[in-house]
Amino acid sequence: MSTFVSTVRGARQASHFPPIITVTLVAVVLAAVAGRGLGTLWVGLAVLAGQLSVGWSNDWLDADRDRAGARSEKPVVSGLISETALRNSAFAALILCVPLSLLSGWRAALVHLVAVLGAWLYNAGVKSTWWSPLPYALAFSLLPVFVTLGLVHHPLPPWGIVLGAGAIGVGAHFINTVGDKDVDETNGIRGFPQHVGPQWSLVLGVVFLGGAALAIGIGSNAHPVLVGVLVTLALGVDALVVFLCLREQAEWAWRATLLSGLFCLAIFIAGGHHLVNVHHLVIVHGGA
Repeated sequence: MSTFVSTVRGARQASHFPPIITVTLVAVVLAAVAGRGLGTLWVGLAVLAGQLSVGWSNDWLDADRDRAGARSEKPVVSGLISETALRNSAFAALILCVPLSLLSGWRAALVHLVAVLGAWLYNAGVKSTWWSPLPYALAFSLLPVFVTLGLVHHPLPPWGIVLGAGAIGVGAHFINTVGDKDVDETNGIRGFPQHVGPQWSLVLGVVFLGGAALAIGIGSNAHPVLVGVLVTLALGVDALVVFLCLREQAEWAWRATLLSGLFCLAIFIAGGHHLVNVHHLVIVHGGA
């Protein structure tokens, strides 16, 4: 295998590809629903660049820990890509994220960059503290805000959507740690989930994911039957997450967690929302 091909494969693995693509697709759908038009493309590229910078920085900063834990599935440990290449890629993506975010306006760009920098702080050490859920809550809750602030008059999304998005992020954080107990102990990672243990992390994760589905469903103006079906499916996926965690299928549990988030998105879209706080628009247009 050539060095170039090896590096590309390593970069893809280190990017944490499935969640990055999921978050980017969610951002694109939200932007399209919000009426961003051509700006939907800028939202997608900005989020993709930010997510790549976060994924690559995670594996770069964790390289020594991963070696100590003999984590051969990590591309740096297996030799697919060097720490230097990961570091350079992470900073290049972060720098690229700035102008791409600014294409949505300075307000939206500021919000998005705060979310991305919060994720970098998580990678840099917050994940080993009791405050570990906060960067997830911040990054996920700010995603719909980033989308709507790029519209004319810079409206804010409804608070229910912001809180629901944040709950999905926190739930994903707890679920993601359930299968990593031994690895986290070896690497000395002692965040909130590690302090409360796998069982409580599983409980809290599912509570946050289920709460997000219910919150978005309650705020939806779609037909009650359709909302009921989608919420039931989302809660069913959350039950599947529990089953997979109990069966120690951590990778599939994480994928089911991503699917739960997509069902929450489906509930939102089914309601015909445009991701804009209507009261805010009334005030803006009324005062124009």
